[in-house]
Amino acid sequence: MTTIVQGYSTHAGTYTAPALRKTSHRRLLVVWVAAIGLVAAGLVAMSGALEKPSPRYVCPPDCGRPPMGLPVTINPRFVAPDGAFSVAYPAEGTAYNVTAGDRGVTADLLAGDGGTMRLFSEPAAGRTPKQIADQLVKATFPDTKMAYEIPNAMVGYQPGYGLVADCWPQGSNASYTRMRVVVMVAVKNDLALVAGAVGPYHAFGPDFGSGKPSAANLQIALDMGKYVNSFHWRGDPAR
Repeated sequence: MTTIVQGYSTHAGTYTAPALRKTSHRRLLVVWVAAIGLVAAGLVAMSGALEKPSPRYVCPPDCGRPPMGLPVTINPRFVAPDGAFSVAYPAEGTAYNVTAGDRGVTADLLAGDGGTMRLFSEPAAGRTPKQIADQLVKATFPDTKMAYEIPNAMVGYQPGYGLVADCWPQGSNASYTRMRVVVMVAVKNDLALVAGAVGPYHAFGPDFGSGKPSAANLQIALDMGKYVNSFHWRGDPAR
């Protein structure tokens, strides 16, 4: 008997077909895992290249920008006669008596502990915010004792300087009442914008103030923040 293979003939029993080469399951699995790994690595690299990194801010001084939109005006604004700055102040009908001048506004608190808040400007004349704050305190309350400096103080979202001090003016009954003084100053375009407040010292605690630990210890300071950050220098964006 003769076996014909691809055009050749051989005698029966003298030809053996080559064995088929089998690929092991382990090798096939390794190939698939490697292929999947390469595809995944490519997708990760592409995603990293297309994705923009999130902006990083160091605040202050770079504190980002407020959300876009029309600002909501609640309180009236004082605008300097020359337009160099503006600032919000308590509205009519609140617990304040407000008087305005060429340099700013003065608001006397008529409820609670009372106190006075001033929001005004003065020429910086090359001075730093700290120098201006120290000079204002010494000129107004010469016998004050520094309590602490306000960390990261800002006025109108402009980095500046702030301090808290105490004084003991003598009253008509020959007794001394502890008064707390807060002054915050920032300078831009050589114009200093100042927020100051004075009133009776009143220790904050669970039954007074915000209920949270605070070294402010001045009732009018609870309402002062929104006016401090409402300052605008000429050319500042609306916020």
